[in-house]
Order: sequence, then structure tokens, then C-alpha cells
Amino acid sequence: MIKKILLLFVSIALLFACHDKPEWVSTTEKHPWQEESNIKIQEPSNPSDVELLPDSSLQTIEGFGACFNELGWTSLQELSENNREDIFKELFSPGVGANFNICRMPVGANDFSRDWYSYDETEGDFKMKNFTIANDLETLVPFIKEAQKQYPGLKIWASPWSPPSWMKWNKHYACHTIYKGMDAKFDNHLTPDKQGLEGTNMFIQDSIYFKAYALYFSKFIDAYNNQGITISTIMPQNEFNSCQIFPSCTWTSAGLTTFIGKYLGPVMDKQHVEIMFGTMERPTEALVDTILNDRYAGKYIQGVGFQWAGKKAIEGIHKRYPGLKLYQSEQECGDGKNDWEYCKYAWTLMKHYLNNGANAYMYWNLSLLKGGVSRWGWKQNSLITVDSVTKSFQYNHEYYLMKHVSHFVKPGAKLLRTKGKFNNLLAFKNPDESIVIVIQNDKDKAEPIAIKIGDKTIVATTQENSFNTILLKKNF
Repeated sequence: MIKKILLLFVSIALLFACHDKPEWVSTTEKHPWQEESNIKIQEPSNPSDVELLPDSSLQTIEGFGACFNELGWTSLQELSENNREDIFKELFSPGVGANFNICRMPVGANDFSRDWYSYDETEGDFKMKNFTIANDLETLVPFIKEAQKQYPGLKIWASPWSPPSWMKWNKHYACHTIYKGMDAKFDNHLTPDKQGLEGTNMFIQDSIYFKAYALYFSKFIDAYNNQGITISTIMPQNEFNSCQIFPSCTWTSAGLTTFIGKYLGPVMDKQHVEIMFGTMERPTEALVDTILNDRYAGKYIQGVGFQWAGKKAIEGIHKRYPGLKLYQSEQECGDGKNDWEYCKYAWTLMKHYLNNGANAYMYWNLSLLKGGVSRWGWKQNSLITVDSVTKSFQYNHEYYLMKHVSHFVKPGAKLLRTKGKFNNLLAFKNPDESIVIVIQNDKDKAEPIAIKIGDKTIVATTQENSFNTILLKKNF
């Protein structure tokens, strides 16, 4: 009898040992990243709000990250060495915090640089004899190297905001004069007669300039390789339709097609660097079709990056080119307030891009000083805000939203199909077969959510106005 009782206890213990308890964290406006435990597992006969379909997966997820901007680095320099080390661990060290594994960087200056620069401002230097990344050795290179210390496998892709100014017909880094109503405190000194226009080529459409610009990219790749930083992918122009007061350059799709197909493509191919088309910031799918279907340029295009109004084009492109790699290349950047309302809007962006085929999702500014003002006067949000007076920092709401996904969803995960009346969620299946469920409760009251997975239904009562991530191990 005693043996039977002992065997019964052993059997029960083994039963529980074979099942891992679900993990659950929640974030509200006032209480980020709280551990929760009130999950019930029921029989599947109970009604559910949504059903996950683990055997019906969608695209593969490459990962998550942000952009290395100069003002991100300079803001972090206001903090102590210990604080900076903690931040880089939180952002990049595997298993610690955000688990960022893929990030963007500019090729030369962008709107969150200290000021305008390119790697070669010597007019007529078609052989790039004066090419140098000396500026980046002060900011972007150490920024990336600090991240690499935490995650050596970090993937970096890059795009220019403007080529060297002498390669543009207006001989200026910008495309537009100061906008009315902008908070700009910096005059770019561009006269109205030198302004560019969307739908035109500001880059000089001549073979000698095309060859020089392809060489410029090549030297950029080599210079960073010499610093121990591999650039895996190039997008040839940030927002090629946008005429801005800061570094920018409009192109036509035809102009980019010529440059990629006959000049940049062959050079990057020799260096084993991918080219993705982008970044695409307009809803016009035909701009993408033009280059993908070109006999010369199309063979070099490995994917497309979408941002801002480009979100309206990603669905159609994904349907027509279902195997094409797609990046959300820059999350919309807010107004510097870093408030909860914008965080909720960011969630709608994340759902939209991932539900329409995005393989990777990139935030914009990693860190900014309080107020988030760029060199050209634009106020933007950031994952981290640094107070230069108190030498302190805080993680903002959107950081925790990113972490709700990136901490749990591993490279190689699959987005899962779902069915049912509840759709305010994203679900993934990791390579280890664990299931990640990210849920928003946008109601002003606590809400129970019943989720069916295979032969089980889990029920979790989510807090009002909250984000939640539930991790289900393989044997939950």
C-alpha cells in the first residue's frame, strides 16, 4: 500500500515536472513590466475569444532593433559609465532585456546627426581619394561597438540621407528651405531657387557621378569592415520622395533603377552586401514594382524597407511578392513627449506591419536628451530619455512595448495565424516551439481573454489599458 502511494506521488510530481508554467508580464502607463500569475488552463470545450493556429504559420521573423544616430551616442555620454553599461546590456545582451539583434545606421549625416557631413565633400573627387569616416570614429563607430560587446552577432544595415553635396545639382545637403511653423533653430541657408521637388532626381544623372557614388558605398563598407563592423545590407536612399530641410535627396524610381542596376548592384554583389529597395515612405506600390521588375536592377533587390506612409503599400507588395523580404525600416517618431497615447499608436503600427509580412521591425531613436530635439529642430520620441542636468535617464513607454515583443520573440520565429472575434494581439511560434502571445487590453476595465491553443484553453484577466505578453513553453 505504501509503495502504491509513493508511486502515485512520484507520478504526480513527474506530471507537473513535464509542464512548464506560463510566463506573463504586463505594462500599464504607471507600472511597466510587472510579473503576473493569474492564468487558468481549461479544457478546450470552454468557449474562447481567439484560437491560435500553431500549424498555420506566416512569415519568418528576423528580429527587432533601432537606429544608431549620432545624437543617441552624445546623449548617452551625459551618463556615468556604469549607467551606459547597464543600458547596453538591457538593449543588446541576449536574454536580458530587449534582445535587439538587427539595427540601422546612416551613411553620413542624417537629421539626428550633430551637423551635416559626408565622407567626401571634396568636389570632383570621383576617385574618392579624400574619403574618410573620421567623423564616425567619434560617434557611430563606438556606439555600434558598445552594442557589439553585448551581442557580437548584431546585424547592421545602412542607408544615406544625402550623398555628398557636390553630387547633387543644388550642391547642398538639403532639399527644402525652413518649413513654416517648424521648431527649427538652424537655418540651412538653402535658397528657394535651389529647392528640389518630389518626383525628380536631385542626384546628377551622369555615369561619372553614378560610378563615384557606387565607389563611395564600397569604401564605406570597407572602412567599417576595418573597424570590425560588417554592414550586411544597403538601402540606397532614405525616403527618396521626401524633400526635407535636413539631409535629403529626392530620386525617381527610374533614377534609382539605373543606379542600382548598372552601378551599385554589381559593386555590392562583389562585396557580398545585400541591397534592399528603400526606404519607401509613400503608399504608391508602383514605385516598388518599377524597380523589382527591371531586368537589371531587379536581380539585385533582396527586399524592401517601408516606413511612414509606406505602410499603405506593404500589404499589396507582400501579396504580389510573397517570398520577398520586407522590413519596417523606421517606426514613426512622435513629437518628443514620449507619452502613453503615442505608445498605443505605436502598437497599431507594429500590428499592421507584422500582419502584412514584415520580417523585421525597427524603432527609430535609441536615446535622446530630454525634449528630443534634432539639430534641425524636429522634436522626436526615443526609447530612452537622458536628463543632462540630473545625469539620469528613463526608459520610455515605447521601450517597454518593443520589449514586450523583442524580449520573447526569437530570430527564426513564425508569426501565427489566428481566428476568432478577438484580434488585438500578435502571436508567434519560436524555433524552440514556445508560443509568444502579445495582447493589448485597450478597455478602461480589466478584461479576461480566453485563448485556445490545440487541446488547451488559457484564460488571463488583463489589467485595464495594458500591454501583456504570455510565454507558453513547449510543454505548458
